[in-house]
Amino acid sequence: MKLSIVVPSFNQARFLAHTLESLANQRNIKSGELEIIVMDGGSTDGSVEILERFAGHLDYWVSEPDRGQTHALLKGFSHATGSVLGWLCSDDLLEPDAVRFTLDYFAQHDEVRFFYGDALWIDEGGAVLRAKKEIPFNRFIWNYDHCYIPQPSAFWRRSLYQESGGLDETLHLAMDSDLWVKFAHLTRPRHVRRSLSRIRVHTQAKTQRFARQSLQEHREICRRAGASFDDPLVLAARRAVAKSMRVTWKLAMGCYW
Repeated sequence: MKLSIVVPSFNQARFLAHTLESLANQRNIKSGELEIIVMDGGSTDGSVEILERFAGHLDYWVSEPDRGQTHALLKGFSHATGSVLGWLCSDDLLEPDAVRFTLDYFAQHDEVRFFYGDALWIDEGGAVLRAKKEIPFNRFIWNYDHCYIPQPSAFWRRSLYQESGGLDETLHLAMDSDLWVKFAHLTRPRHVRRSLSRIRVHTQAKTQRFARQSLQEHREICRRAGASFDDPLVLAARRAVAKSMRVTWKLAMGCYW
């Protein structure tokens, strides 16, 4: 079994080496079990020199203009040969045993096609801010609270990706949310209580800079999936219920400590 990880990047030289180190230094994996694909959008900040330095660890990389992150991911997955897939943004990190755990989990659970773990929030320098412990997938909470699956801790079988139609290039911020909902239409998402990645919080992160646009994309995705946002009073009530459900569930699971 092989896990293919696509790394989309553009002018992220200050974080890129740390991201690639987290992949190159995965523990207890054999040759051929991890495929690393880097799709750089034509960076001019020294990223290419970093990619050249890590070339011996990369199965495929290219630095050329693209149409944005989703397009880069689509190109990257077209090169992937693994039976299991995932992606890692060029400012995030995988935990040292994440690949081993992922491959073993899929090998031991034939019925699982998509799972996600927990994560840690880190600052620009890599210091841990807090844990992001999550709950199992719930469609109502998803629709009326927010997308809570930590993207770098999510992995899926290639067959599911192909069956779902893959990523939607028209989405530039919530493409992961759209993919998870597509997966949820085809299989039951599985949550595992294990931290698999570290998500970096910094001022230039897309999720920070374009939070409102990301919310709008997520809301449109939920609307496609059957959620309704037309009646303000009903919407407010549903949001309150969803938030209450999420907080109560996380408290019951000990997610806040």
